[in-house]
Order: sequence, then C-alpha cells, then structure tokens
Amino acid sequence: MEGARFWDRTQHSGNVTAAVLESLKEIPPHDMKVEDPNPTVHEERNPLQPEHTLQEVEAIATHLKRSLENVVVEIFSKAREAAAAAGDPTAHTSEPLKVRWIEAYFPFTSPSWELEIYWQDQWLEVLGCGVTRHSLYKNAGYPDRLGWAFGIGLERISMLLFNIPDIRLFWSQDQRFLTQFSESKPIQRFSPFSKHPECYKDVSFWLPQNQSQQSDIPTTSSAGGGGSLDGIGGEVAAAATATTALGPGAGFHENDVMEIVRDVAGDLAEDVQLADEFTHPKTKRRSLCYRINYRSLERTLTNEEVNALHKRIEEGLVEKLGVQIR
Repeated sequence: MEGARFWDRTQHSGNVTAAVLESLKEIPPHDMKVEDPNPTVHEERNPLQPEHTLQEVEAIATHLKRSLENVVVEIFSKAREAAAAAGDPTAHTSEPLKVRWIEAYFPFTSPSWELEIYWQDQWLEVLGCGVTRHSLYKNAGYPDRLGWAFGIGLERISMLLFNIPDIRLFWSQDQRFLTQFSESKPIQRFSPFSKHPECYKDVSFWLPQNQSQQSDIPTTSSAGGGGSLDGIGGEVAAAATATTALGPGAGFHENDVMEIVRDVAGDLAEDVQLADEFTHPKTKRRSLCYRINYRSLERTLTNEEVNALHKRIEEGLVEKLGVQIR
C-alpha cells in the first residue's frame, strides 16, 4: 500500500512551511518512544533537493514522521491486544512501543527514511518513506507542489499481527493455514504446523576492485521469501521502492543479490542473510558471504535441485554484478 500528501505553493502564497506546520497541529500526539538520531538532511547520505528549502523539508519531514508514527501506534496496539487475549507469552504488554527512523535511499524520494519497530525482542522494518522528488510533480504538470510519500507492505504487517512466520504462506493453498482465518473470526495468533526441512547453502564472492572501497553495504538483510524477510516480495510500494540498476559498473547493493536470488529460486528461497564479510589486508578487496535457506512449503527439496538453483545464482552474481566467486 502506498500513500502521499502534498501542498501547493500557489495556494499558500509561497509559504508552504507555515501551511505544513498548521496542518501538523491536527495530528494528535502519542506517547511512543521514538529514536531519530540523524539530521533531516545530509549532503551525501540524504540530500536536500535543489527545488526545496531546508525549512520546507524540515516541516514536511516532521509531518510525515508524526503521521506514520500514529499509524504504527494504532496497528501495533491492536496486535498486542490480540496477542495478550490469545495468551501469547511474547505479547510483552507491559513494554512500551518504540520505533526508530533510519536513513535510506529510494529513487522517488529525498531525503528518505525507513521506519523500524521494536517488536518481540527485535527491530523490524515496516515501511519506507520520504520527501517526494520534485521531478515527479514537474513531469506531471504540477511544478508548484511538494510533499511526502510512503510505502508499506500489508503482508508484512499481517505477519506481525497474526504472528505468521513465513510470507509465502499467503500464497499457499494448504488448508492447515487457510482454515485458521476467516472474516467472521477476530484477530488471532497463527498456530504453526509441521514444515519441510530447510537446506542452507553459502555463496562467497569478491567484489570488483573499484567497488571494494564502498562503505554503504548493509550488514544485515531484510530481503527474502519468508521468515523475517519481505524485501524480495516487492512489498515496498512504488512511491518509496529502492530499485537498483544491475551491472558490473553500477555499484554493489545488497538488494541486487536479493533480486538475483528471487529471479532464480522464487519462493523456494525462504531466507537470505549476510553471514560474513572480509577485507583483504593487502589488496583491500572486499569479500562477502551470503547464506541462503532453501525450503519448500509443500515438499522436501532434493539436494540435486538445490545445488542446481545455487549454481544458477552464482552464475547470475558473476554475470550481473561482476563479482568473483570464491
């Protein structure tokens, strides 16, 4: 699901900042703990667009964050109530909700952020958002508009609400899953059933020499097919979706790895995690190791078919990212 809000300079005598701050008064306060340690804009990490003033962006960012924080308060308060009613020992009903804002990159917003919530003893990404790029308004014939946009994965929220461990279950025809939910039933916690065994395979590779010095390679993955992973399912909406051009000269990004895994293995890849990274002390080349968990919801995978999938993923990494398999 995606959403957007905009203001028009021509309707506010050019003073959009005042209009945004006035609108901010309509958003009710909340008592949730919020961590937001970074400045609204950063010249390199989260740049200000040349068409905007810092005052405009500060106001819009505050309006955006307060709006989405209230969404989180509403959704996760209901989730905790459901967990407590079901007698779930992980409900943590006495622990206050807390979220944190993380700097991010999306092609349609700048500055941009991801919102994470601390839920059942771990930080979970729930949405992406930012100040809408001016070029979108200009290309649509409305150059005097500016505002914000967000994208949120509904499956991801449902997983947290119902305690569903694997996103692929939403496309399953397994009656053990489907019969647990209906429109006539209140929110209830998912009752797990037996799973087929997992199969872990590692892939290690050297980054191209000209990309080994980059410092923005994430240390954890939020992309995959199941479990805590929602990125390769394409859940972040178009208004705030990170799309990275593949190719040896485009610069490495972890999303590229996830895209290749998804294209090759589909929903047979349950999980992808960065397991290790290493920089050679002499050559300064950087090596990454990703661990892929292959598992089907419907059958036990054979070692032969997993090996074939893994081989194709290695070939895709070499062809599209220009890496060297170790």
